[in-house]
Amino acid sequence: MSDEKNLSDDLNDMLDDAKDGAKKAADKVSEKATELAGDAKEKAKGFASEAKESASEFADSAKEAFASNENKKILAGILGILLGGLGVHKFILGYNKEGGILLGATLVGILLSCVGIGILFVWIPGVIGLVEGIIYLTKSDEEFYNTYQAGKKPWF
Repeated sequence: MSDEKNLSDDLNDMLDDAKDGAKKAADKVSEKATELAGDAKEKAKGFASEAKESASEFADSAKEAFASNENKKILAGILGILLGGLGVHKFILGYNKEGGILLGATLVGILLSCVGIGILFVWIPGVIGLVEGIIYLTKSDEEFYNTYQAGKKPWF
């Protein structure tokens, strides 16, 4: 009976030791998790601050770009009305291919005007330029920017 009691006491001691070891391990894990959470919070704050700064810089550059495009809108609209057949308004907006098409059609029309059919080739690019100039000037600044600068819509 004494052996059983000693064995039971030994088992209880071992069980208590195991509980103490588990409690110490849990405390260490909790301490480490708290430490890692603090590091993660600091990194998240740093990342959020960098993201906020980048967004602010982007907004400032977008405002500058938007403000400079207002002048392009007016310039492109007026040139579209006055010199639309030469495609100057397209070149101002950076549409070189479309500007070249209008300029080429006008030049071909001038060369063929002595034949008679060239008059159509001269008037068509002029009317296109006139219509586009009016469209440019009637759009709001934001709509013009989104359509012709950001959206890169080359015609009408």
